[in-house]
Amino acid sequence: MPLLVYVSREKRPSHPHHFKAGALNALLRVSSLISNSPYILGLDCDMYCNNKNSAREAMCFHLDPNLSSSLAFVQFPQTFHNISKHDIYESQLRCTFKTLWLGMDGIKGPSLSGTGYYLKREALYELPLMQEDINLKEVKQCFGSSNEFIRSLYKKYNAKVLDCEKDLFDESLQETKHLASCEYENDTKWGNEVGFRYFSVTEDFYTSIHMHCKHWISVNHMPSRPAFLGSCTTNLNDVLIQGTRWSAGLMEVALSRFSPLIYGPSRMPILQSFCYAWLAFLPTAFISLWIQATIPFLSLLSHITIYPKVTNPFFLVFLYVFVLSNLQHMREIHSTRASLQTWKYEQRVWMIKGITSHLYGSAHAVMEKLGVKEANFLPTNKVVNEDEAKLHQMGIYNFQTSSIFLVPLCSLVTLNLLAFIVGIIQIVFHREYVDAIFIQTFLTFYIALMGYPVLEGMMLRKDKGRIATNVSCYSLIFSVFILSFGKLLVAY
Repeated sequence: MPLLVYVSREKRPSHPHHFKAGALNALLRVSSLISNSPYILGLDCDMYCNNKNSAREAMCFHLDPNLSSSLAFVQFPQTFHNISKHDIYESQLRCTFKTLWLGMDGIKGPSLSGTGYYLKREALYELPLMQEDINLKEVKQCFGSSNEFIRSLYKKYNAKVLDCEKDLFDESLQETKHLASCEYENDTKWGNEVGFRYFSVTEDFYTSIHMHCKHWISVNHMPSRPAFLGSCTTNLNDVLIQGTRWSAGLMEVALSRFSPLIYGPSRMPILQSFCYAWLAFLPTAFISLWIQATIPFLSLLSHITIYPKVTNPFFLVFLYVFVLSNLQHMREIHSTRASLQTWKYEQRVWMIKGITSHLYGSAHAVMEKLGVKEANFLPTNKVVNEDEAKLHQMGIYNFQTSSIFLVPLCSLVTLNLLAFIVGIIQIVFHREYVDAIFIQTFLTFYIALMGYPVLEGMMLRKDKGRIATNVSCYSLIFSVFILSFGKLLVAY
């Protein structure tokens, strides 16, 4: 049997297939009979090798006598061949791979990132049962019924190199089909204590937590020549769908008993636990972003002063937080040798995702926790569309996405622009209000400025990537609802 094998696992509607993690575990079992290699390369379908030395570089860590016994995986950063000059969707994930993972590398290593990693097979197995006097029944309850797979767990086991004899070939083929069947994992610990974990759609993050909690470590390796290249998202629809899926998966972990704040501190270094907690609770940023996007314009339109006056000492606190947070962001961008324009694009995408993806992902996780909704997995589109690619390379946003994403986005940007105009009128005709309404006027201006592509897509653009007229109408209705709800809050 050749060592290059395409595996299509069995699926049935009556059996949960566990999305990407289920596919990875099927591959894990089948490969144990074909090669049983101690190390595994994980790559997404749209990625290819860009550096023939990547395996050798990873093995320098895996075979290092000071690391080998405890090293679970070597993580390469995700790099893309179709990143545009502007990267308006922040597709290269600069903050994650060039800042966060670099920092976590100093405290037992970064999280598994779904692709571009060399993983030690042993790190995915729970092996408390692998002793001299083993109970075969208990082992099969853990790993499944395949005797050949159980034999592969031992380091002395070598996969059979089969010849073309029909009986041997058929026997091996039937065993691999059994391992890839949808019923193989029934009444076993696959996905719970063995292999990639099933609880969250972000199986890489969830699996990584368990490996680090079992005292495995990881390494972040960023060579000068990218080891792997893939295709980045080139339209807003894929960015927001991907962001919603990630947000839902992270919140699933954050709201579970495996939350890094609860499960982590006693099992991993406290700083590493905090890093995982920060990532898990990242989608909750939608709360502060919705407050920032609504309170300033509601206060302006209702003629209410809620922020400190410029002459008030507390004004310096607001100024300090705003200026220093942005300077910190710019410093990080400068340290990764990115252009200053990256700050603008990352701020914009952060706001867009916070208003939409983080909100919907968090809501999905909460509903799933309450048993109202089941987990789902919407894969990111990997097919390149020439029109989309052209807009992406030109740095123009493609707003051909669902109304559920665009309506709140358009409404909030439009309302902030309206409130800014009202604030300027008040300042022009009543100069004494400058001191009182400066902060909310500036914030509405800042939000409208960051949302300029949305305004442009609604009012100025005529190409296929513009915002549809019906979406603008829905946004108007939603804006009236927000204003009415705001007036009720003010009244009470």
